[in-house]
Amino acid sequence: MKINRIKGISTLIACGIASSAYAVDDVPGKQWQFDVALDGKPIGSHTFELQHDGSKQVLTTEASFDVKFLFVTAFRYRHQNTEIWNDGCLLSIDASTDSNGKQLEVRGAIGDRSFDLLSADGSTTLPGCVQTFAYWNPAILESQKLLNSQTGAYEDVTVTLEGREQVPVAGEPVDALRYRLSAAAGDITLWYSAEDNTWIGLEAPAKGGRKIRYQAVVVPDRDASQQLIARSD
Repeated sequence: MKINRIKGISTLIACGIASSAYAVDDVPGKQWQFDVALDGKPIGSHTFELQHDGSKQVLTTEASFDVKFLFVTAFRYRHQNTEIWNDGCLLSIDASTDSNGKQLEVRGAIGDRSFDLLSADGSTTLPGCVQTFAYWNPAILESQKLLNSQTGAYEDVTVTLEGREQVPVAGEPVDALRYRLSAAAGDITLWYSAEDNTWIGLEAPAKGGRKIRYQAVVVPDRDASQQLIARSD
């Protein structure tokens, strides 16, 4: 039964990605590009690209980090992920991560009334409407559980609006709302444009009490968030 479930997940993902690749609408894509720093020192970049396929959304993301010590790479991180969404719910995920040599994969697809997931911890069944830590979609700020695309863990989260402040985007100050998203690994700070709710920044904890900061270089045009389909309850 387990083998059949794994084959079923792989087939659904392959079909979903293939059909989306050839049927993307003419609606302009959305792109986020972030420079990433660890305790203020540049370590790499993280990009997100969102395309539309009818009512579906196809999100591809790629992260590349290298932490150096005395000119030697002490830590190397690579992450690639493709997610397909519809009506604020995840239809499929195909993510691979190389965390300093440790290989991780997370794959899943929607079934009849549930989401079938395969990760390093094995296969599991989640509720029908799942959301990842999809910071690009402000609808996740109303979620109580999110799927970790690196580990496959389905985590409890709480979100708190903390205030309003100026955040630089491509060198220009932007009026932003600051949120605290509390998850298993610690508190993540998120910034969204106060004008149109577009995601523009992130700060997250790292090992040893260090901090990872995402500095926006490119974000979607104004009102991009209005074209993101929030979950409808």
